[in-house]
Amino acid sequence: MSDDEAHNQTIESASANASLTFPMQCSALRKNGHVVIKGRPCKIVDMSTSKTGKHGHAKVHLVAIDIFTNKKLEDISPSTHNMDVPNVRRNEYQLVNIDDGFLNLMTQDGVSKDDVRVPEGDLGAEIQNGFDAGKDLLVTIISAMGEEQAISCKEAPKGS
Repeated sequence: MSDDEAHNQTIESASANASLTFPMQCSALRKNGHVVIKGRPCKIVDMSTSKTGKHGHAKVHLVAIDIFTNKKLEDISPSTHNMDVPNVRRNEYQLVNIDDGFLNLMTQDGVSKDDVRVPEGDLGAEIQNGFDAGKDLLVTIISAMGEEQAISCKEAPKGS
C-alpha cells in the first residue's frame, strides 16, 4: 500500500456525543445510574461493596437491568477498576405516522426520524390506538450504544 492510500481513509461523521461509552471508576457508580455489563447498556438496581482479604481489592457487586430487553445482569469488579458507562439519551418526538411497523417521528425542529420500531406489548398498542383515534402523541425514545427504543408516549399539550 502506498503512502497516499494509507492517508485516504473515510471517517464517518458523528454527533457531539460521539462516544458510545465513557469510563468511570467502579466505586463512583451509583444506584439508578447506568453501566455496561456483558456489552449491554443497563440501569443499576442494586450494588454492594465487599471487603476482601488483606492483599485483595474491595469488590463491587452490581445488579442491573438491560434498558432495552429488561433482562437482569450481574457483574463483580474491583472497586478501583474502570467500567464503561453508556451515553444514554432521551428525546421526545411527535408521532406523524405509523408505517409498516415503524414509527414516523418528527423533532421540534421539523427533522423527521423513521427508524424506530413500534414497541411490543402494551406500549405499542397504546401508541397504535392513540394514533388511530387521531390523537396528537409525543413519543419518548431512549437511545444508547447504537440502539433506540420507544419507552413511553403521552398526548401532546393542546395549542403547541
